Amino acid sequence: MSLIASSRRPLAGDAHAPSRHATATLTAAVLGFFVITLDATIVNVALPSIRHALGGGITGLQWVVDGYTLMFAALLLSAGALSDRIGARRAFAGGLLLFVVASVACGLAPSLPLLVAARVVQGIGAAVTMPTSMALVRHAFPDPARRARAVGVWAMGGAVAAAAGPVLGGLLSLASWRMIFWINLPVGVLTLLLLVRAPQSPTRPARLDWIGQVTGILAMGGLTFAAIEAGAAGITAPRVLGAAGLAVVAFAAFVAAQARGPHPMVPLSLFRSATVVVATGIGFAFMVGFYGLPFLFSLYFQQQHGLSALAAGLAFLPMMVLSACLTPFSARIAERTGPRVPIIAGLVLIAAGSVALALAPASAPVWVSALLLIPVGLAGPLVMPPTTALLLEHVPAHRTGIASGVFNTSRQVGGALAVAVFGALISASTGFQHGLRVSLALAAAVALIAAVAAVRVGGNRRADA
Repeated sequence: MSLIASSRRPLAGDAHAPSRHATATLTAAVLGFFVITLDATIVNVALPSIRHALGGGITGLQWVVDGYTLMFAALLLSAGALSDRIGARRAFAGGLLLFVVASVACGLAPSLPLLVAARVVQGIGAAVTMPTSMALVRHAFPDPARRARAVGVWAMGGAVAAAAGPVLGGLLSLASWRMIFWINLPVGVLTLLLLVRAPQSPTRPARLDWIGQVTGILAMGGLTFAAIEAGAAGITAPRVLGAAGLAVVAFAAFVAAQARGPHPMVPLSLFRSATVVVATGIGFAFMVGFYGLPFLFSLYFQQQHGLSALAAGLAFLPMMVLSACLTPFSARIAERTGPRVPIIAGLVLIAAGSVALALAPASAPVWVSALLLIPVGLAGPLVMPPTTALLLEHVPAHRTGIASGVFNTSRQVGGALAVAVFGALISASTGFQHGLRVSLALAAAVALIAAVAAVRVGGNRRADA
């Protein structure tokens, strides 16, 4: 029976249906989350190989990364409504199938434009897969204690993927850069086979905010295009100014649609809560450093130091492994200190690591940069889990899905803009090294601003949105 076409609902009285195959459901959800997270990090070390094979400059490589991230960010909010409308199981299967097909297309792409187009489709599939994977876990584990443990396992899937991405990308690139996309095929097939054992998910009516979705895509796309093209064409180029203008107009239309529309994706009343605003900003700032710096140093290690893709991936190993090792203890740290302390500490670590990397001489050996990247890696488990928990504690229960979607969208936008801006700086006429230092200074400044704002969070637990 087709996973996508099937619409069977659990029979009345089938009380054990959600838990009978809970392990298979959790495994499928973890694998789905793993593979879409992996694709956000595995591509970085393969970028020079892609440019060698398909041509194009830094601008083209930025679109290889941001084509995926941009659509991921733009469609996250609508994906939640789609999951409610057709059921998490069916939406997860459809999103993952689209992701796998696009991954095969990426591996077969004969030119850079077709690769970017396939990456955009990958991002669409990932946007549907991520929130529905969490929904599958929630439905499969009705008991709160078991659900909490299952969510921890699900979160570890993302942490392991982030840690494995650079090294796995380097290993696969030894054979061919195309393998970094083809690896998604067996993982995707295994996940869909496991999903056959998952119970059907409940559905409920949910309207899609088409105006908000279209204007949101135009605003994010225009801003990202302007940032990327500014590096190659200059900030005053007509296409850069035109894209920036489109972004401003589209954003204004998006805000108007959310304020006046009958079924807004993002109710503006959500932002009456200072905690929601600050948490969203923290998510954005965190990804500027955590996502932008690996992009920069993947190119730096290979272009400036002449490392192979594998050697460049291994240079990220200390940063990523220590991040994954600290992740299981993040909740305990936040319980003992309160959320404010680890959040601020993590953001300060990003700033300190960025400044140290910017001050390191160009002649410094690779191992120095690898060590200086460790504080950025340690920031992940210190910042993200307590920020997420804090956000969900300060919104009403009926808005947790929307709040999570807004938070994750802000994170993806932060990563996309970091790649766009940093790539523009290192490709500018001032040279790679100068652009690298300016990029690191920007990452440090953004992290410090977020750290100052984080002083306001961490009060009493309450739903104030």
